[in-house]
Amino acid sequence: MFYDVREIESYTLKISIENGNVEKLRMDRSRGKAFRVLKNGFWGYFVGDVDVKEGLTLAEKNAVFEGSSNVLDVSSKGSFFLKPKEDFRDIPIDEKVEFLKEVEDHLKCEGIVSTSVVYFENVKKFRYHDSNGNEVYYEVPRIGLTVSAVAKDRTLQFYSRRLMKPSGFEALRDAYELAEEVSEVLLKLVNARAPPSGLMNVVLDSRLAGVFIHEAFGHAVEGDHVLQGSSVLSNKLGCKVASESVNIYDDPTLMEFGFYPFDDEGVKSERRAIVEDGVLKDFLHSRETAFELKSKPGNARAEGLNFPIVRMSNTYLDRGDYTMDELLESAEVYLIGSRGGETDPATGYFQFNAQYGYVVKDGEICEMIRDVSLSGNTLEILKDVRIGKDLKFDPGFCGKNDQLVPVSDGSPSILIKALVGGNEQLPKTI
Repeated sequence: MFYDVREIESYTLKISIENGNVEKLRMDRSRGKAFRVLKNGFWGYFVGDVDVKEGLTLAEKNAVFEGSSNVLDVSSKGSFFLKPKEDFRDIPIDEKVEFLKEVEDHLKCEGIVSTSVVYFENVKKFRYHDSNGNEVYYEVPRIGLTVSAVAKDRTLQFYSRRLMKPSGFEALRDAYELAEEVSEVLLKLVNARAPPSGLMNVVLDSRLAGVFIHEAFGHAVEGDHVLQGSSVLSNKLGCKVASESVNIYDDPTLMEFGFYPFDDEGVKSERRAIVEDGVLKDFLHSRETAFELKSKPGNARAEGLNFPIVRMSNTYLDRGDYTMDELLESAEVYLIGSRGGETDPATGYFQFNAQYGYVVKDGEICEMIRDVSLSGNTLEILKDVRIGKDLKFDPGFCGKNDQLVPVSDGSPSILIKALVGGNEQLPKTI
């Protein structure tokens, strides 16, 4: 029988300002324990503030999740403390509100009809031990800011940017510039033209390319999807799945928003090579899927005290050899940012919406375009892709099985061939 115990203490402050007014200010503190037991191929689970013996007894009685016969044993001990330069807990709330209002002021100008700034800070204290003798502890602060606005002229348009880091208040020092960017883009976007449509050469900026790697490829290498047969990559381990220039990694050790020193099964974090030189090298794993597929764990994550499942962290396409000018030489459209979309890991088909873009003629960026969609098949696109040098990361929260965890998507700008501006019906998203 295997068991483990997680104890999590969390502090969170959220502040929301809309059109100059504080609409929400909420502080939460929580502490709890989660107990897991794997016995006779079934997981038992219990969440409650009880001692270890009682918690494991109650978890064993709640054995309702079918699992593996075992989990992969690991050796993991240690502790980690991320010390910020400016601890946000030392800054009075009224000073934070004043700072956020100043950021919002940078959004306001003629043509902008609505503005919003949403702020959060969080400190997570995590303690873990299991029946194999592993014991770890960490404390990590996270901070984030989302600035958004709506503008109206020929059309009504929305645009937002976000800044999120495992850090203290020092991470927000560029927030004024972020707000100014939102206003500048919006005032052009309201008069942008509709996009062209058809199969064409497209440059994706690092943000949209990062979302493409995360959504269209990253979910397909999650070990639970592989075991369920719901991944287009299930039978392709060791096979060439992309051009030789493609190298994809998941790295929770990077100080990006998806950082963690140990996963929710107590496994020390490390970079995992998913694709190298176009060859599929590995999947992402929990201790259970690693046992089943004979690999290494380290990607089990949970929102709060929920049951840990296989998740990404900082997932990125590594930099290539092309300059932006070289990418634009062959491009017809240049797309920037993401407004969401859908993907099917079982087939590789995807459809995303860019925040905005530009028509490209003879290597030059020309008219701005709006309301742009992008669709295609992941593996077909990765067979012929040109990769830039400007690797950047974009933070966010990834949802799976009703759990949200912090992640970052990374990529340089890339040149691909895909369908632009279509409304094709894709298979149902998983």
